[in-house]
Amino acid sequence: MEVSVILKQINLENYTVFWFRRDLRLDDNCGLYHALKSGNKVLPIFIFDTEIIHKLPKEDARIEMIHAALGNLSDAMKRNRCNVGTYHGKPKAVFESLLQRYPIKKVITNHDYEPYAQERDDEIEALLAAKGIAFETYKDQVIFEKNEVVKDDGLPYKVYTPYARKWLARFVEKGLPHYPSEDNLNALAEIEQPECSLVDMGFQPSKVVQPIFKINEQIIREYEATRNFPALDATSRIGAHLRFGTLSVRKMVANAAKEENPTFLKELIWREFFMQILWHFPHTHQACFKPQYERIEWRNNEEDFQKWCEGKTGYPFVDAGMRELNATGFMHNRVRMLVGSFLCKHLLIDWRWGEAYFAEKLLDYEMASNVGNWQWVAGCGVDAAPYFRIFNPTDQIKKFDKQHEYIKKWVPDYQELSYPQPMVEHKFARERCLTTYKSALNA
Repeated sequence: MEVSVILKQINLENYTVFWFRRDLRLDDNCGLYHALKSGNKVLPIFIFDTEIIHKLPKEDARIEMIHAALGNLSDAMKRNRCNVGTYHGKPKAVFESLLQRYPIKKVITNHDYEPYAQERDDEIEALLAAKGIAFETYKDQVIFEKNEVVKDDGLPYKVYTPYARKWLARFVEKGLPHYPSEDNLNALAEIEQPECSLVDMGFQPSKVVQPIFKINEQIIREYEATRNFPALDATSRIGAHLRFGTLSVRKMVANAAKEENPTFLKELIWREFFMQILWHFPHTHQACFKPQYERIEWRNNEEDFQKWCEGKTGYPFVDAGMRELNATGFMHNRVRMLVGSFLCKHLLIDWRWGEAYFAEKLLDYEMASNVGNWQWVAGCGVDAAPYFRIFNPTDQIKKFDKQHEYIKKWVPDYQELSYPQPMVEHKFARERCLTTYKSALNA
């Protein structure tokens, strides 16, 4: 599909563009609220950025999820005789096309903190500035960002616990703002264009079922007691919805803060902790936070990696997690820690290999959390598990899936003769890992 679309220009009034990105909702949307209150008619747009999506599999469930969310937005806008202008191309080219068609005075969007997103936004801001057009961005996907929660000396936190303590203190002090964007949709402008379909963009429908979030008082209240047992299916499944902004993080935090059990809220704070780490230390998306860990001599055996990817390691709990991921785009957090540890420490495969595989498969993939958690299991990041903590895959079953319910669901063949033998013996793998890590860190 061409970058340009058919835009119906009713008159010569001024326009504000609101650029949807990781905020695919009409309610409590900070940037959208400011756009709707700008005094101009608002053109709502979304760009399927070819710099990003051309690197994805052709059956990527996340593209399907975004496409469905945009359809929901357009359906909700119909009462205002509007829909989201959906584009497929490079953002700079899209904006150059828009500027030829509309007298745009302002472009508004919400912050994105990942390295590529910052480079992209700098390029768009420069393009607009050259034409005298304002470019405004707002905080929407987190409660606190960038330098809002730092040490008293202004330096960023590198350990979660003191960060969370300061975060909670600021939360009590500041409270939560609300942006009633849903009450101001009459400022939206009409856009007429052909549908930007999955097929037009080179994608096919995915077999992965789109996630339905389950958030209620019981899940939040009992989260501490239930969150470590994958067979219970007692997690909220809100990760993908926070990733794409179909849910407001402010509403999620408000719900979590009402309950006496703080564990669910702390999980949301972990997300912001990793985001501020990526913001302050952008090199960590591809390098160890602790540089001495770059000296580790990874085995990086491709055949072993493939067995791990396919859930054929011979360790049922590990295999269950990988098969769940491949089938659903989701993996329980307790199991994520186990499979990550197994890859890095049992197989001595570089954490970046696992991070990249998760980036391809996870519906709730966020660079900051994914990188932060992979560096945690490898021992090379901030606030990391010590390198000598090596999960025993068999003991983990005894602790978290004693009745084998989770394993039976995803590895029904685990007791059959056809099921593979463990690809590496635990004690041997543990000693090999300790020797390799010590050698690197003592060099």
